[in-house]
Amino acid sequence: MVFSSAGFLVYFLPILLAVYFAVRRSLRNAVLLAASLLFYGWGGPRYLLLLVISIAVDYLCGLLAGLGRSGRARRLGVVLATAVGIGLLGWFKYAGFAARQLVLLGVPVPIPAIALPIGISFYTFQGLSYVIDVYRDPRLVQRDPLQVALYISLFPQLVAGPIVRYAAVAEELRSRRETLTGFSSGAMRFCFGLGKKMLLANALGQVADAAFSHGAGEIDLVLAWVGIAAYTGQIYFDFSAYSDMAIGLGRIFGFSFPENFDYPYIARSVTEFWRRWHISLSSWFRDYVYIPLGGSRCSRGRHLRNILAVWLLTGLWHGANWTFIAWGGWFAVLLVGEKFLWGGYLERLPGFLRHALTLLAVAVSWVLFRSDSLGYAFSYLGALFGANGIRPAEGVYYLLEYLPEFAVGIVAAMPVKDAARRFLEQRSGRSSLSRLALQYSPVLASMAVLVLSYMELASGSFNPFIYFQF
Repeated sequence: MVFSSAGFLVYFLPILLAVYFAVRRSLRNAVLLAASLLFYGWGGPRYLLLLVISIAVDYLCGLLAGLGRSGRARRLGVVLATAVGIGLLGWFKYAGFAARQLVLLGVPVPIPAIALPIGISFYTFQGLSYVIDVYRDPRLVQRDPLQVALYISLFPQLVAGPIVRYAAVAEELRSRRETLTGFSSGAMRFCFGLGKKMLLANALGQVADAAFSHGAGEIDLVLAWVGIAAYTGQIYFDFSAYSDMAIGLGRIFGFSFPENFDYPYIARSVTEFWRRWHISLSSWFRDYVYIPLGGSRCSRGRHLRNILAVWLLTGLWHGANWTFIAWGGWFAVLLVGEKFLWGGYLERLPGFLRHALTLLAVAVSWVLFRSDSLGYAFSYLGALFGANGIRPAEGVYYLLEYLPEFAVGIVAAMPVKDAARRFLEQRSGRSSLSRLALQYSPVLASMAVLVLSYMELASGSFNPFIYFQF
């Protein structure tokens, strides 16, 4: 079940809202937990047991990490949670990849056929953050297993984030107040996220799929650029749409989830890009890997090692393929270069040129991210720079056919909405029309987006979120 499916929008969510707000407050966590387990089990019942086991391990290890009578016992809680969590993640996500590499090296090992449980990367990291946070601050330990289960399995962010720290929602798990303001703002945020997915990401995804469906050496310069421009928009609108819907649903139920995107495509450096893109993941690696390794407070050699380790792990987190490892390595090289080599020169360039160079670097990364193999990625990169010549007919066709989506996508990727709101706020004291626009335009816009999304849902085909595969 996905947020953009008829089953969720027509049945699951309305029934849950009716039950949730009908029962007394003391039962609402139980209702949310039951709904979250149903939500997860709907798409893969056999992996529901794996989620429950992960929750049980994190709960017990959290008790040990927070209530252990000695430092050794408390550290054991963290070690056990890490070993089990990373062990399960490693088996389901990386065992087949590792076996294939051994076979290529001549080692005759069987290659296991393992289906990847949906959302395992997200709920594993969320559970580990709970145990580690409890170890660092034992006051956070939670004795009630239902609250730990709800924290890890809460359906809005269970499958594709954002990764929420336990400390950020611990108080809300115990006692929160749902408000009409929170409900309305959450509903609007959900509608805009649904529109991003149904009206932009899915349409741009058709262009990207058409471009990347060509064999190596068959794609020309124009289609290559149109295709990667489409995928650059698709992955942003697809993933940020899920985050918007998750944050909106959280507000409806009284939770304050952290922002996961901050207009990343306006960045003027790769460093800034990663302050704006998938914020919850980059901050997770910063706080639980980079800083414990020593961060930047060490020798230059160790600092370089720390950056490389974090970005190779970030690449592997996204998938068991050399393309993802290369993707992480590409960003490691760029970030090291900005920090130690060309960062000062970059700062002296005009803003538009810095922005263009950053977008080019990110576009190259998305070629690696989208390709099935390194060979195909290098072939596609060659096409971007003219290796296969120019046969513009197909690329121009897709550009013209999807020109409205490209145009709206460019505007939606920039903080135009924020600028309009500030403009209306400045004029609201002098103009009644500005006050009315400030008050009612978001509501009317979200309703219009909802109607258009339902129309697209009724006529379109099923299209899951990209980050479900991670």
